[in-house]
Amino acid sequence: MRLEHIHEGASPVSVSQPGLIRLSGPARAIALNVLRVYSLQTRASVSRCRGRGLEFDEARPYQPGDDPRSIDWRVTARSTTAYTKLFREERERPVLVAVDLRSNMHFATRGCFKSVNASRAAALLAWSAHHRGDRLGGLIFGDSVHRELKPRLGRRSALHFVHELAEHPDWQPHAGQAGMEPLTQAMAALRRVARPGSLVVVISDFSGFDRAAQSYLSSVARHSEVLAVFVSDPIERELPPPGRYRLVSDDDELAIDTYAAPARRDYAAAFERRLQALERFCQTYHVHLMPMSTDDDPVSTLQTALGRRTH
Repeated sequence: MRLEHIHEGASPVSVSQPGLIRLSGPARAIALNVLRVYSLQTRASVSRCRGRGLEFDEARPYQPGDDPRSIDWRVTARSTTAYTKLFREERERPVLVAVDLRSNMHFATRGCFKSVNASRAAALLAWSAHHRGDRLGGLIFGDSVHRELKPRLGRRSALHFVHELAEHPDWQPHAGQAGMEPLTQAMAALRRVARPGSLVVVISDFSGFDRAAQSYLSSVARHSEVLAVFVSDPIERELPPPGRYRLVSDDDELAIDTYAAPARRDYAAAFERRLQALERFCQTYHVHLMPMSTDDDPVSTLQTALGRRTH
């Protein structure tokens, strides 16, 4: 892994407030005005969408890949061609960043913990929102605690966000019992705090993304633009080459045997089913989907997915 934009001495298992503040510089090059849906299988850009709930600019003929929710039915009714509404960016748009710090996120076999890359991506998005003049809010959730931050303007809002992110209790071992704050409860809180017309970003491995959690997030997507950043480790997709391996944590050690071919196939198939289920959900509710691995550079990944600012 080559983390070109991350401080050389940065920890792969934790984050610090100074480290997250340093990401303010690289965040200036990340655009939030264009979101592109990504395929988890190929990481190819599938479609490009204009923001909904923004200031109307003009209508143009419908093009393949346009969001059907942006069709201008009045103009379409007066012509023989479907037309799509285009929007200008709204200043001070609420940007809400939800970050998963549950125990399952504190894991990696390559690069950085899922929680570390998730936090760095969240900080980059927070600083990008600040540089654009948007209102920044957040939801930082773990096994034991979730923190809600109301959308506010200014540098102090971004500093408060990265402080709460770096100092969240669930960075500490045994901060709480796993499952006390499942993803469902976090998505319920997100539905409560997300205002219509917001840009909502959920950064998680989506473990435990059950029907109730899907219902809450789909409700958010009806009125806001939603980006799901799916964080994973390479070993979750495919077992390492046949052999015997040790997985070590602070208080436990697990030996795994990867020689059995049927077990390897079943393991890979189970992860693919999970990916496909998440992708179907996102396609159904027009949620933008972006994959990010533990060995990805979050700056480059976000710039590729969201575009670069040119001014």
